[in-house]
Amino acid sequence: MQTIPLPSPIHYELLLQLLEQQTLSAASQNPTLREQVNQLIITLRKAAAQQKQLEESCQQSQIAIESRWSLNQ
Repeated sequence: MQTIPLPSPIHYELLLQLLEQQTLSAASQNPTLREQVNQLIITLRKAAAQQKQLEESCQQSQIAIESRWSLNQ
């Protein structure tokens, strides 16, 4: 059976939490920076959703998914 390595979903969650809880508040006084952080958050949410779609496609094609935590696995 074929296996496809993908980033563990927790990677997206950790990045989103950092950006939403710390980076966004640190950039709150600068509207340009705040907008850039918001765009980055949107992009990461889209990437997480796209990965979920890829995982569903793999499942339908009976291709196993291996969640990776690093490149060294």
